[in-house]
Amino acid sequence: MEHVGFIGLGMMGKPMATNLVAKGVTLTTFDAAGVTIPGATAVSDTAALAAGSKLIVLMLPDSRIVAAVMETLAPALQPGSLVVDMGSSEPGESRRWAAVLKAKGCALLDAPVSGGVAKAKTGTLAIMVGGEEADFTRAEPVLKAVGEALIRTGEIGSAHAMKALNNYVYAAGVLAVSEAAQMAQAQGLDLGILATVLNASSGRNIASETKLAQEMTSGRYAGGFQLGLMRKDLETAGGISEATGVPAEMLQLCRSIWTEAMGEFGPKVDNTEIHRFLLTRPVTV
Repeated sequence: MEHVGFIGLGMMGKPMATNLVAKGVTLTTFDAAGVTIPGATAVSDTAALAAGSKLIVLMLPDSRIVAAVMETLAPALQPGSLVVDMGSSEPGESRRWAAVLKAKGCALLDAPVSGGVAKAKTGTLAIMVGGEEADFTRAEPVLKAVGEALIRTGEIGSAHAMKALNNYVYAAGVLAVSEAAQMAQAQGLDLGILATVLNASSGRNIASETKLAQEMTSGRYAGGFQLGLMRKDLETAGGISEATGVPAEMLQLCRSIWTEAMGEFGPKVDNTEIHRFLLTRPVTV
């Protein structure tokens, strides 16, 4: 396996990088906040990282931060370098940076992940991958070291588009489960039994299975994914709606509610706090 450079050691990036080291990967890391991991070599800037690594993983929060990093990383890349963007970036930005890197004799894969912090820790993430087949083959050993299911989605940008659509469906599910729980509670129904009913019936989804009892009704609100990042992914899905001309009316409503929640609670709280946000709204009879 190649010497790997890894940029971004946040909630997801740190356990992913830790798994790479545990599986014998020689790893160089850079993190703007100065986070380091045992067994990896930390460097002070992206140019130093690019000098020692030709396969570089980005695990960054959004396209704005990706662009800021790429502005300094791209000029320092060695010919033949491959950058793998594993965050949830905008598809159009992925295509733009792929063109920039291609002109330099380098390449880009978009490879966003799903599964949250829990699966990042266990190395069992689902990974969507867009880009050239040869680049995928090159990156595959690294991807398999942090993920369990690798799903080829097509050309560059396709994986980031599918991740945004996936997160829209997830966000809608979290919102629906939260509303159902609020209505059940208002009727005096047992929320534990509601969770059992949903998970044994057609209403079952990831929110009913892993968020309702564990995070929402327990009041823990620590699912491992920030509300602001969820809202950002909904905005990316909204951009797809606008670009394709598909009205996506449920998406627009979902965007509106999550935006309102972020305005009240801020972007750093856990995404499951959408449930608590709904509880703060006045009930009309």
